[in-house]
Amino acid sequence: MSEMITADLVDLDLSAETKEAAARALAERMVTLGRVTDLEGFLADVAAREAQMPTGLDGGIGIPHCRSEHVTEPTLGFGRSAAGIDFGAPDGPADLIFLIAAPAGADDAHLTILSALARQLMNAEFTSALRAVDDAAAAAALIRGDKSPAAAASTAPEGSEPAEGSQNSVAVSAAASADTATGTTTSERPFRIVAVTSCPTGIAHTYMAAESLENAGREAGVELVVETQGSAGFTRLDPAVIAAADGVIFAHDVPVRDKDRFAGKPTVDVGVKAGINKPAELITEVRGKAARGEVSAGSAPGTPVERSGDSAEGYGTKLRKWLMSGVSYMVPFVAAGGLLIALGFAIGGYTVNKAPSVMDHFMWTQADSWGALFFQIGVVSFGFLVPVLAGYIAYGMADRPGLVPGFVGGAISLTINAGFLGGLAAGLIAGGVVIGIQKVKIPAALRGIMPVVVIPLISAAIVGFLMFVVIGKPIASAQKGMTDWLNGLTGTNAVLLGALLGLMMCFDLGGPVNKVAYTFATAGIAVANPSDSAMKIMAAVMAAGMVPPLAMALATTVRGKLFTQTERENGKAAWVLGASFISEGAIPFAAADPLRVIPSAMVGGAITGSLSMVFDATLRAPHGGIFVVPLIGNPFLYLIAIAAGVCVSAALVVLLKGMRKQAPEGAGTGVADAATATKVDPKEPVAA
Repeated sequence: MSEMITADLVDLDLSAETKEAAARALAERMVTLGRVTDLEGFLADVAAREAQMPTGLDGGIGIPHCRSEHVTEPTLGFGRSAAGIDFGAPDGPADLIFLIAAPAGADDAHLTILSALARQLMNAEFTSALRAVDDAAAAAALIRGDKSPAAAASTAPEGSEPAEGSQNSVAVSAAASADTATGTTTSERPFRIVAVTSCPTGIAHTYMAAESLENAGREAGVELVVETQGSAGFTRLDPAVIAAADGVIFAHDVPVRDKDRFAGKPTVDVGVKAGINKPAELITEVRGKAARGEVSAGSAPGTPVERSGDSAEGYGTKLRKWLMSGVSYMVPFVAAGGLLIALGFAIGGYTVNKAPSVMDHFMWTQADSWGALFFQIGVVSFGFLVPVLAGYIAYGMADRPGLVPGFVGGAISLTINAGFLGGLAAGLIAGGVVIGIQKVKIPAALRGIMPVVVIPLISAAIVGFLMFVVIGKPIASAQKGMTDWLNGLTGTNAVLLGALLGLMMCFDLGGPVNKVAYTFATAGIAVANPSDSAMKIMAAVMAAGMVPPLAMALATTVRGKLFTQTERENGKAAWVLGASFISEGAIPFAAADPLRVIPSAMVGGAITGSLSMVFDATLRAPHGGIFVVPLIGNPFLYLIAIAAGVCVSAALVVLLKGMRKQAPEGAGTGVADAATATKVDPKEPVAA
């Protein structure tokens, strides 16, 4: 780990009281050394990572970490806190804090080094030495691996706690005890487990879970081999090892790659933190499943939304996740296609949709040809919307085997003019059909061809039959009825719809309700020639979605004393986020003070949505904020509608905050805490 950490990056007397303050203190050292170029930008990336999952671990460890474009080279900062800092670990505050900063394009070698640190953190001797060391240079050497834990501990002042024994030696003796207790001898084959660990960033938790599972396996007297699917890539387990395994453990927060390799075995599927915090329980659980003969049929159980770790979720929650899975993959096609079509109209005029194919007629020097090119590329992109929606709804339900029938059903929906509603139905049907097929017990010899031949063939045929013959026509009629209703909206009805959509856009700031409103709007313009009503709805939705972050930015500017220092810093970024139509820019404020911020934002959003409808503003592009104003119908009045909602929301939040007693300057919840309180999926495209 040479040069990734030096004495200048170590603070053995970290005085921060909150995790955001701790991250800032260590990040400032990185800035001083030129390893971080933009402090606030880097801290925002750290907070975004924290939003995915708290980075506190049992044993008094906090590991805030992220990949960031503001990092020049892989860097580690280490701080030791006497009082302890809350990083969300179940067992309390952390006294050992590691800030891991990886460049956005970090190479595999650096990521491998970082993964080695993550594994070391599961070693009690290593963490004990860090608590005992009294010299920054010695601490850096210990973390780099230049000095052994025993040597580092020897530099501790007299009277300090001795380092605990080696984790590995404890594991060996425990494993021997376990063998004796269970009657296992060296002549008998031990229980064999294969495991996969992965986390969203793939830097720390992935490897900590692997180390924790391996240690617990040694203690339990089982053979346990882990495949770490981290950012440095992954090496697939030998198929022979998988075939010989008696059970499987998935400890992951992102989909397991090539999951079908593990089909037909007793499987435990949990989040990556469970792999770190309770590995022994997971081993016991998979052994119990094996003893009861509980094996997966056809495909490993535990799809992206049906994992054993989420068994308490109701079907309503699962349905929302399935639908959001489809929407999240659809949104990039919406954004690309919509913006290209809008750009085509802007360059080539409103007759560009009648232009001949650019394959037959394209003039490099003519603006009309370029407009036609952009328009026709956008139309092709839009053609994927419904199939992608259906395919990834089915994927959310049944994993990769759901893709083929989902895409087929979505394409049929377009063929029979069932549109967006048909895509929703096709995706749910496809996922259900695949799950049903997977529950059928088949001979082991046929399992290899199931995901490649049998499941795609049978599921596509069933979904196609249902869409063409049974439900396609009623859905197409419902789609036509909804389109006719939207086209007939005028006057009060249009204003009320604008207000409702504005309320939805501002209710959960990028969450499911926000996504429903956004998807409703984009579905209307997802054609080459959308109606005026559909474009008015799109304009109202985007205008309302810009209000919350802009309002918080304005409020922190005019009445900064009502907000903490961290919130005022967030307010500066909220100007840009709001102008770009990223409603999530208001999340830090809403999470810190939801009862004042969210109602204020909703009122402003409703006003903006209504005014946009009253002003007959139209929008062909599904995203872009103020940067697509030239593509907006009645742009001046449209901006007035946004300004009105922003001013009302800012005034309300200032009024409500002014009515309560203020916390001391600089206190309160920062962006990292706020992000933790409100979950946002980075892998999902930002829709609002």
